[in-house]
Amino acid sequence: MLIEFSVANYRSFNERQTLSLAMAKGNEHSKDNTFEVNAVNKFDLLRSAAIYGANASGKTNFLRSLQVMKEIVVNSASSHQRGDKLPITPFRLSEKTYNAPSEFETTFVVKNVRYQYGFTATENKIYEEWLLAYPKGRAQRWFSREWSESEQEYDWELGSNLLGEKQLWVKSTRENALFLSTAVQLNSKQLQPVYDWFKDTLRMSGVGGWGIGFSASLCEKKEKNKILEFIKAADLAINDIQVESQPFDPGSLPDDMPESIKDQISQDMKGKKVLDIKTIHKTSDGNEVAFDIDDESDGTQRLFGFAGPWVDSLANGYILFIDELHDNLHPKLVNFLVSLFHDKNTNPKNAQLIFTTHETSILNQDVFRRDQIWFCEKNKDQSTELYPLTDFSPRKGRENLELSYLSGRYGALPFIKSMNFKVEAK
Repeated sequence: MLIEFSVANYRSFNERQTLSLAMAKGNEHSKDNTFEVNAVNKFDLLRSAAIYGANASGKTNFLRSLQVMKEIVVNSASSHQRGDKLPITPFRLSEKTYNAPSEFETTFVVKNVRYQYGFTATENKIYEEWLLAYPKGRAQRWFSREWSESEQEYDWELGSNLLGEKQLWVKSTRENALFLSTAVQLNSKQLQPVYDWFKDTLRMSGVGGWGIGFSASLCEKKEKNKILEFIKAADLAINDIQVESQPFDPGSLPDDMPESIKDQISQDMKGKKVLDIKTIHKTSDGNEVAFDIDDESDGTQRLFGFAGPWVDSLANGYILFIDELHDNLHPKLVNFLVSLFHDKNTNPKNAQLIFTTHETSILNQDVFRRDQIWFCEKNKDQSTELYPLTDFSPRKGRENLELSYLSGRYGALPFIKSMNFKVEAK
């Protein structure tokens, strides 16, 4: 369960910006859009958050920042070698930040324990790393390290509540690897839940969303009925899905494809299987007709791509991050996707959804609480500011959020200028 995430000095983010899923004041939609967490102390979290803003305002960069944090946690100790670059891109429009470390921090709950974990890093080195745990309500600093330029080494603090081969883990931690990841690789059972939260619970779509492969793979398992139920509820007129997996055949590549490209594809696909996906439609007289998935509309393919992650996340209580949820989808389908997270019957394990969108038809108080709406906007220095709708104190149940946003009350809109040149007729 995600409580908040902060980032600083990463891509378009200069100053530290924070997205919070902690429930603010107000009892609207509290039975559907929020849920109670018991981590010694009880508090409420939001089931979803929507981020609005103009193109190039930094919405995608915010999701990328969490993707990068996850990637470094999961891969820095196992896949990276000494000297490998970390996927860090600092804010480049300031001399102060260009060579400074980027910062990532998140607060979350795993098995009724609250954790606060973060690190700062450049592409070459981890500069700081820290983990606080709250198993009994009060903060326990399990570990921290900070690079000392004068000593050219780390200052370590290993708390008494952290158990295991701590000195071995310290000696094994490279400058471009996280202590958390290294300790888990060396069998720290105590830190495993923290690592697993990043690895398994955070589910990130790439820019442009998912492909159809994951949804198709679930159709080969017991989840197929749930995928079909999802598709039928979205009114796609698909009666069934048939998926067959076959070994990749290099002979299936087009004859006019250059041999060098054929060889590369064949090498990449060696030992892998290709999914043949058919959608089954019924004719007016009740017969079934099979279509290749590629024959379906872009919107249908995109929604089918969402079906697997949605079903999987709702069933397991995952945290789902989606960029441009509205793309190729009707506004009612966007509302449908969000509503599945807001319904206790379809979301019994309190999965959370964080997404960016330009779809303003759902920007209303019938769908969201006021604390679920966030905005991204570029400042004068071209850095991104992330801020909540609650900063504007909209009137509960009365203010038209969509109209107020489009009229510029909340900012985060593109500033369109007139064009001075004229096109001459030929």
